[in-house]
Amino acid sequence: MMTIQEAKEQIEKSVRIYLMKDEYGNYRIPLERQRPIFLLGAPGIGKTAIMEQIARELNISLVTYSMTHHTRQSALGLPFIVSREYGEEKFDVSRYTMSEIIASVYENMEKSGKKEGILFLDEINCVSETLGPSMLQFLQYKIFGNHRVPRGWVIVTAGNPPEFNRSVREFDVVTMDRLKVLEVEPDYEAWKIYAQKKGLHQAILTFLDIKKEDFYQIENTVDGRNYVTARGWEDLSEAITLYEENGFEVDQTLVAQYLRNKRITGEFAAYYELYNKYRTDYKINEILEGTAGHAVNKRAKNATFDERISIMGLLLEAVLPQIRENIELEDALKELMPHLKEIKAALLGGASGAADGTQAGGGTLGLTDASRGGVDARALLSEKIDEWKANMDRLEAASGLSGAERRKWQYMIRFAREASQKIRLVAADTNEAAFAVIQTEFASRVEIMREDAKKISRYLENIFRFAEENFGDGNEMLVLVTELTVNYSSARFIAEHGCDLYYKYNKKFLLYERNRALMDELEKLTQNEEIEESLLI
Repeated sequence: MMTIQEAKEQIEKSVRIYLMKDEYGNYRIPLERQRPIFLLGAPGIGKTAIMEQIARELNISLVTYSMTHHTRQSALGLPFIVSREYGEEKFDVSRYTMSEIIASVYENMEKSGKKEGILFLDEINCVSETLGPSMLQFLQYKIFGNHRVPRGWVIVTAGNPPEFNRSVREFDVVTMDRLKVLEVEPDYEAWKIYAQKKGLHQAILTFLDIKKEDFYQIENTVDGRNYVTARGWEDLSEAITLYEENGFEVDQTLVAQYLRNKRITGEFAAYYELYNKYRTDYKINEILEGTAGHAVNKRAKNATFDERISIMGLLLEAVLPQIRENIELEDALKELMPHLKEIKAALLGGASGAADGTQAGGGTLGLTDASRGGVDARALLSEKIDEWKANMDRLEAASGLSGAERRKWQYMIRFAREASQKIRLVAADTNEAAFAVIQTEFASRVEIMREDAKKISRYLENIFRFAEENFGDGNEMLVLVTELTVNYSSARFIAEHGCDLYYKYNKKFLLYERNRALMDELEKLTQNEEIEESLLI
C-alpha cells in the first residue's frame, strides 16, 4: 500500500519511461508492452486530481473517461458491413465505427495541439458484462473495436476495491497480469500538501491537524454506511468559503451534506463554531497589524494547546490567501510583460526599455520617435486577447487549467480590455500617447503588487512576534514554520522577500536543512528575476 503522493510519483515515472524515444523517434517500449497502470484505492482520495497534476507537470494532454456509463457500442463503436474482395470472391465483412473513447483522444489532439498524453479510464473494474471480454484486448493491445489508441498515449486506469462499490467485478489473474497495480490508501499528511496548495479552508485543516483519524472514515453501522472522504472535505471547504462570503450560517445541517458520519459531523460543526468565536475574540486583524492588546496576549498565553493551534490556523487563514494572490499577480505581470514589449515594438518602431522610459544604463527611451503608420494600439490589444483566449482553450483541452493558471490568463485579458478602454476614454490619438496609457496601467499594477508584498511581509513579522511572545519556541511555533514551509506560495514569497524570524526558527527546528532542496528550487525561480528588474517594459 502507498499514499496518493507516492502513487503520483510512481505514475509519473511510468509515463516518462513510456514516452522515451530512441534516436529515430521510436518509443523505447512498444505500445503493446506498455502495461497500463491500475490505481486501486478507496473512493474520494484524489485519484483524478493527481492525473490532472501529472499531465500539467509533464506538459502532455489528459483525456478522462468514467467506464461506468459505457456500453459495448459506445466503447467499441457501432458495427457496420463493408464489401471486400478476396481473390475472385466478394465478402461482406463487419467493421466498427470509431470508439467514442478513441475519438475523444483524436479530438483532444486536434484541440490541444499535443500529440502525447494520458488516457485515464476511471472505474475500470465496473465495466458492463458485455464490455468485459473486450477489456483484455484493450489492456494488452490498446485497441477498442477496430481502432487503436494513438501512439504516445499512456493508459492509466483506476477503480475501487469491491468493499466500496457493489458494481465492481474483480479482475482475474490473466487481466491483472497485464496491469501495473498501485494500491493506494488514504493519508492525511499527503493530502494536506495538496489541500494547502488548493487553499482549502483553514478551519478544516486545523480541525484535521487535531483529529487526523477523522480525515477518512468508511464504516458499516446499524444506521447504514457512514463515510467521510477527502472529496467530501474539499467540497465542504468550497461551500464554507462561499457561505461565509454571503453571510450564510455554517451549521451542522450544511456539514452533514458533505460528511456522512454523525460523530464527525457534530464534532466539526462544534469546532467551526468555536473557531469563529476565536476569530472574533483574538482580533486577528490587530495581531496582523501588531496592535493586539494585553488582554489578547494574556488569553493566548493561558490557552489550551488545541486553542493555540486554532489561533495559528486563523492567522494563516488571514495571510495565506493574500500571499497566494500576490504571487499570482506577480506571475501574471511577468507573463504580461513580453507581450507588452511586442506591442511597444509595433507602436514605436522597435524601441524597448523600461516602463518609466529609462534604460538600464540610465539613458532615455525615444518615446517621441515617429509612429508607425497604420498601427492601432487597441487593435493590437484585441489581437492579444484573441491569442490568450486561444491559449486558454488549448491548455484546457490538453490537461485542464489549474485555478491559478486560469486566473493568470483572465487577469491578462482583463488588463488588455481595461487598457483599451482607457485609451479610448482619454482619446490617445498617437501611438506614443496610446502606449503611455498602457505603461501607466501596467506600472500602477506593479505598484499595487509591491505595496501588497510590503504589507504581507509586515504581517508575517507580526505573526512571528505574537507567537514568539506568547508561545516561545514550542509546538505552536513549529506548526507556524512548518505550514509556511510546505505551502508553495508562502515558501516562494519568503524566498523572494525574506522574513528574519522565519529563518531564525526554521534553522532552530532543523527544517532549513530538511527543506534545503525546496528552498534552492525557489531561489532559482527568483534569480535574475528581481521585481525591480523584470517587471519593466
